Amino acid sequence: MDHELWWGLLGLAPLLVYVVLVFRDVEILSATAICVILGALLSQQTLTTFAAALASSMGSFLALVGLIIMLGRGLGEVLSATKVSHTIVHSIIFSVGVDTEKKAMLGIMLACLTIVGLLGTMAGGNAVIAPIVLPIAAAVGLSRSTVAVIFQAVGEEALILGPFTPPVITLLGLTKIGYGQMLLCVSGPVALITIAATWVMIQRIQKRTKDTGAYQQPEDLERFEPAPINRRATAVFVGCFLLAVIYGIAVKAPTSFVIVIMLGLSLITGFVGGLKLDEILKLIIKGMAGNVGLFLLFLLLDPFILFVQQAGGFVALAKLIKPMMEFGGKPVIVISGGLLGAFGISGATVATLKLLHEMFNPLLARYGVSMLAWSLALVVATRVNNFVFPGANMVSSLGFAESDDLKSMIGNGWVVAGCQLTFLTIFSIFFA
Repeated sequence: MDHELWWGLLGLAPLLVYVVLVFRDVEILSATAICVILGALLSQQTLTTFAAALASSMGSFLALVGLIIMLGRGLGEVLSATKVSHTIVHSIIFSVGVDTEKKAMLGIMLACLTIVGLLGTMAGGNAVIAPIVLPIAAAVGLSRSTVAVIFQAVGEEALILGPFTPPVITLLGLTKIGYGQMLLCVSGPVALITIAATWVMIQRIQKRTKDTGAYQQPEDLERFEPAPINRRATAVFVGCFLLAVIYGIAVKAPTSFVIVIMLGLSLITGFVGGLKLDEILKLIIKGMAGNVGLFLLFLLLDPFILFVQQAGGFVALAKLIKPMMEFGGKPVIVISGGLLGAFGISGATVATLKLLHEMFNPLLARYGVSMLAWSLALVVATRVNNFVFPGANMVSSLGFAESDDLKSMIGNGWVVAGCQLTFLTIFSIFFA
């Protein structure tokens, strides 16, 4: 291998060190700070360019997600103070019957799948459901680690199932296959495999972390009886929440729309629940303060990935995988595309889909590769990338679940990635 390739592979060192530190239980913010500095050195940043990268991250998507998470925590404080969360939990546990760990896991999975799939954004969807499901998780004894893994694993699959999500719209536009065909042969099987693997993993994660990563139990839940003001505030909250979801879907609102929803729901629910304006704002600030460390983490994560890219890490990895395409015909082309997207290209899902398709399109036409198999490669490529690297979706899921257990996230991610890549390999051999 040439010198440039070796130097590029060295650019991946921050990611490898990051994984090692996380699995040695180093605190996530400390591990990120160490690897950002390592990435800056390898990509030959100066103090000026390093400062510019940090300043730029203030306006990044990750920073936006960090703000949404903090506002969601603030909304949670308002819901707790007005007893709306108590009322919702009481109704679900004692009326609907979500009173065991497994029922709660299934309930959170269904809520996540529905809301993220409808809104088309993991950050927005999980931000909306987190204040509602976390008290339920606490009441039945689910750990923070378990909820975080559910948020990411199910949210990732919701993005490839919803008919109007950006990845689905992009995929259908590039490959020209039908939505029903994609759902039946591509997204559906991938989602089933992912959720099945995650279900097995969260049983183990829950058993391991239920004592060390438990939420604070709602006080006197069994003796709590909602007062009329609590029921009124809950009805208003649920009504406004549903209207916001419907409006967001109708106008295809971007992720930033959730900021207005968080603040609006906090104010309306607080007023109806009997709180004054200054009380509501203090509760929002109190909740946001609990996630300042996470916001700082998000600011560091953006330059972290940028520095790995500038050091040539992803380009070098792509060069290593690309020669595989010249051997083995159609199946290897499909598998190589999946691997290249999963491990060689880091970025926004829509951009990755377009880049991969443009890169491979001449080969697809030359060898007559099935668009169905290629669609699967594109889907697996973008899902695996989010499961094996600590990107926005993974870390935001930690934040919404109020967890710092990245070890469990990566552990589940690699298991899911292995299952998805195995399915891609088998599918490519028979259907490419």
